[in-house]
Amino acid sequence: MTNTRNTTVLISGASVGGPALAYWLTRYGFTVTLVERAPGLRAGGQAIDVRGPALEVADRMGLLADLRAHSTAMRGMTMVDGDGNELYRSEEHTLTGGDLASPDVEIMRDDLARLLCDAAGTGVEYLFDDSITAVAQDDTGVHVTFEKAPARTFDLLVGADGLHSNVRRLVFGPEEEFIHHLGTYLAVFTAPNFLDLDHWQVFCQAGQFGGGVMSARNNAEARVFVGFESAVPLDYDYRDTAAQKQILADVYADAGWEFPHALSYMWDAPDFHFDSMAQIRLDSWSRGRVVLLGDAGYCGSPLSGQGTSMALVGAYVLAGELHAAADHSAAFENYQKELADYVAANQRLALTNKARIEAQTAAASGDAEAGAVDFQDFGEVTNSLTLKDYGTGS
Repeated sequence: MTNTRNTTVLISGASVGGPALAYWLTRYGFTVTLVERAPGLRAGGQAIDVRGPALEVADRMGLLADLRAHSTAMRGMTMVDGDGNELYRSEEHTLTGGDLASPDVEIMRDDLARLLCDAAGTGVEYLFDDSITAVAQDDTGVHVTFEKAPARTFDLLVGADGLHSNVRRLVFGPEEEFIHHLGTYLAVFTAPNFLDLDHWQVFCQAGQFGGGVMSARNNAEARVFVGFESAVPLDYDYRDTAAQKQILADVYADAGWEFPHALSYMWDAPDFHFDSMAQIRLDSWSRGRVVLLGDAGYCGSPLSGQGTSMALVGAYVLAGELHAAADHSAAFENYQKELADYVAANQRLALTNKARIEAQTAAASGDAEAGAVDFQDFGEVTNSLTLKDYGTGS
């Protein structure tokens, strides 16, 4: 399958992986349609990181300077206890972005999504406020039924629709067959900059309560992060935000620090997001003419700090292999072979990071042995893939 064919591709999901894939496919001569359940690009979201080979992907897209211009520009962080007493501060690293001296770029998720969609260009067809309801495939293509748009047939279908992928459910099977919960839940939402932070973030860990606030949009607003542990997966509807807010309110009913103040903004936040820290693990990322990209196929969870980078790199590799291979079957196989070790290492990294956080918490409580644990170097994993050169297309 090369760019000499007018191959049609439907991508489900317009966050990071979907628009990045659309960028590369259109340059290789493919005709791309992107369907997104939301009525437009989703606002809000947490600060995300572009690292290692993903920086090179952004550079090859001509976007690296734009990413840096829209970075969070954090100057540092403070860690406090439940009474607001400062435990430590750092101008060398932050909890959300890591080493501030590294070349990594921390950027708000919605800023990155917009930059990617703009870069993909006007040649991409968007079906906003719609979703896929049925998928059937045969030798002639993938026959897709939409909730609103008329049914259509495409040569290929890509599920880039996140942890709770609709495409994966329709084609590969129920979510519970592939999801692995890591025992932590996290909520993120926008609030006023009520702590008057100046490119700074403050986090608090007090018993079961943990979270923080970081300034955003050049201090014009803030993002609130609130999490808690739960060894048993919670039973809730991941689209019922009112119920999710109530879960968080109940858990944090007796919390100290600034948590009551922060949560008061949760009720009216239009971009509230709540979900479990979880991973998706599949033996194969493709079925026939359908393939999964990013969190839909190999979510590492926010604990890895690598979800965005895996999506950008995955989009680059998938498009490149479709451009280079003689048919989609070979392309999908090569795509997984190229990324399998990188994905596995990053999923292990999430477990390592969770153990590292637990050790740091124990060390702060006076457990010297916990603080002495030797963990795998973060950079070894994030820089563990060398990108192939597939060409830049037209």
